[in-house]
Amino acid sequence: MKKEELRIVYMGTPEFAVGSLRALVEGGYHVVGVVTMPDKPVGRHGSVLQASEVKQYALSVGLPVLQPVRLKEESFLEELNALQADLQIVVAFRMLPQVVWDMPPLGTFNLHGSLLPQYRGAAPINWAIINGETETGVTTFFLTHEIDTGKIIRQKTLTIEDTDNAGTVHDRLMAIGAELVVETVDLILDDRIETTAQESLFADPEELHAAPKIFKETCRIDWTQSLKQIYDFVRGLSPYPAAWTELTDEAGKTFVLKIYETKKNFTPHNLPVGTLRTNGKNILEIAVADGFLQLLSVQLAGKKRMNTSDFLNGFKSIETCKVIG
Repeated sequence: MKKEELRIVYMGTPEFAVGSLRALVEGGYHVVGVVTMPDKPVGRHGSVLQASEVKQYALSVGLPVLQPVRLKEESFLEELNALQADLQIVVAFRMLPQVVWDMPPLGTFNLHGSLLPQYRGAAPINWAIINGETETGVTTFFLTHEIDTGKIIRQKTLTIEDTDNAGTVHDRLMAIGAELVVETVDLILDDRIETTAQESLFADPEELHAAPKIFKETCRIDWTQSLKQIYDFVRGLSPYPAAWTELTDEAGKTFVLKIYETKKNFTPHNLPVGTLRTNGKNILEIAVADGFLQLLSVQLAGKKRMNTSDFLNGFKSIETCKVIG
């Protein structure tokens, strides 16, 4: 079968999924339909509906779009079946019921943003950086009942630099992920698929790191950790959803401060953990057990993100504040 004849249904929602869809479309593969999340209410009253990044791209190139609320809806299953897909590809979507992933004759494969079986879950990029990993990658695998556990088709690796954050790694993984999706489709077309069971890639399940969904409280900084741990935590959550802490001033008023970019300063000291140190102009540091975390880019609740110099210029009472927690 030629790539122009292979009928593909593509499933995805965020920006990460756009790269692979674009690669298929521009590569001349026959995408017969796109499945994505329903439009999301935004704005103060939720009166404006915002289409997903995948939907926006799909419409821009004239692809049919399905947006089911529930994946087991009879009407959706009928529409999906009518597309007569030979193959389904899933990138950053939802957990599919078997009736969906088992529908096409060539199966359904997923692109995941980690080197499976490591970092199964919703936030693999964030957790790999938070945990201080120096390497990550992307994996294609066939879907099965348990999430992120199917047989691996192929992987590509990526180095995580100490200066990387979740945003930079996301963008590079999106690019190599798109290449891997195309390579995987070609392997399927040529009937050259060789899969590897994930269980064969690790000896002890306790060695596996998970990548669960990240909530607001997950992002709160624990100042009792080491300087490197806090530095990795901040960059693993930057630019979104962003690590945060609370400050309190002499009057007892509290401020939520998001922290996007930092620098490690291993200067020894005898200050209590959480002590703020600043020159009032362009340096703002927080004492931790083995040094200081220098803040380079921050955002107060209700304000815009800014560099430390601008923040200190507009927040004169910072010298009287303390870190909570």
